[in-house]
Amino acid sequence: MQTESPYASTRGSITSKQLPAFNEAMIRKYNRSAPRYTSYPTAMEFVPIPDSLGTAGLETKILQNREARAPLSLYFQVPFCHHIYTNHETTAPSNGDSGEYLQHLITEVKQKRRFLSTSEDSSNPLVKQLHLGGAIPTFLRDEEIVQLWNFLQTQFTFLPEDQGDYSIEIDPRELSNDTLKTLRNLGFNRISLNVQDLDDKVQIADDHVHSIELIESVINEARELGFHSINIDLIYGLPHQTLTTLDDMVRRLVEMSPDRLSVFNYADLPERFKTQHQIQKEDLPNSAAKLTMLGNTINALTEAGYQYIGIDHFAKPDDEMSIAQRDGKLYRNPQGYTIMGDCDLLGFGVSSISQIANYNTRYILQNNTDLSAYQANIDAAQINTTVMPAVKYIKTSIKDRLREYVIMNLLCHDYIDFKDVNQKFGIDTITYFIEEIQQLGEMQNDKLIDMDAAGIRVLPRGRLLGRNVAMVFDTYLEKPHKN
Repeated sequence: MQTESPYASTRGSITSKQLPAFNEAMIRKYNRSAPRYTSYPTAMEFVPIPDSLGTAGLETKILQNREARAPLSLYFQVPFCHHIYTNHETTAPSNGDSGEYLQHLITEVKQKRRFLSTSEDSSNPLVKQLHLGGAIPTFLRDEEIVQLWNFLQTQFTFLPEDQGDYSIEIDPRELSNDTLKTLRNLGFNRISLNVQDLDDKVQIADDHVHSIELIESVINEARELGFHSINIDLIYGLPHQTLTTLDDMVRRLVEMSPDRLSVFNYADLPERFKTQHQIQKEDLPNSAAKLTMLGNTINALTEAGYQYIGIDHFAKPDDEMSIAQRDGKLYRNPQGYTIMGDCDLLGFGVSSISQIANYNTRYILQNNTDLSAYQANIDAAQINTTVMPAVKYIKTSIKDRLREYVIMNLLCHDYIDFKDVNQKFGIDTITYFIEEIQQLGEMQNDKLIDMDAAGIRVLPRGRLLGRNVAMVFDTYLEKPHKN
């Protein structure tokens, strides 16, 4: 019986075959930095919008020429938080920052909205997904989030909350007594909690102190209010973190039963994150300990019944993301894994990224990454309405779209179906990718993948190295970067 998607048949029901097999020897052997592939080409290929195109002319044309019937995913970047994070780029707040920044967001929405055409059956573009991210969006006061949400209702048509995906990242320490209730009443149906760790000593070293009781109370309240999905972000490799403290944290989090978990590797980059200057190298776990931490965490979560989605992400089997993966309908975009693969992405705020399809190509746009420059750009637009916020872009070719399709299916579904690619792109896939297939020979010998005339399948012991498999198809890696 033919399935709707050739990628659904690779997963079927939930079995141990889907679980990633942690193999330290293979991870060490293929230890090479790989992109996260939230887009292809990746953000490393952004180039400044040339004067000949003009920031206004290019972005305006892209927005005007998008398919009016294509739904939208809206992303808002909020770069502030009241607390300092050692693993995040954040902007220290000052009085009035949130209100001032909110006005810039609203102005940017107005800028972009005026160029968006609508379908015949709607007066506003359709939105299926919205996410408030960045540092900690709940830096915005409750009334400011209400103001932004109500304004957006006048500019777009949103799916009902039981059909759309409306999420926000929160810091439990920054919630008022009414924040969760306010968010739920507006229509937010998914929250993500930045927890990092539960051990007191680790929290103090990371300057991210909160009690387990606070986390439990937030999760319990969110469930009582009817949020569809609760995600928890945790980090392994933090200063003073040990195998015992991490194992204990994972066990306690599993008892709280979040719908999704994101498990990130601590990045020690003091040259990038000023707050890391206070961390002593000797307080960090060594590479061997970090590998063991990763392996223990993966084993604990999969034994608890979580489905490994890929690239740091786990979800309960009945979560929408897990279902989408099993149905062959999971995607990746600049926000990460998503079930809304048919949406154009519109980003708002400093450094935010938009991804918009235009006929046979796709444009990826980025706003200025400097807060002051971004705000100056938005201010200038109020005087000169032709000014637009994007300052960098990528224009994808049909060859890029082909390689993107291969890479994303490998990362989302652990499989690429040659017949499917042949039909979609009018090529003989084996002939076209003969060099890449030959490069994958060693991975096949190591039983990380299996290749035959039908396609390429990532095996359980290769799932944690999915990005290493995918990067074989990336033609940009060996080229000098343009920015």
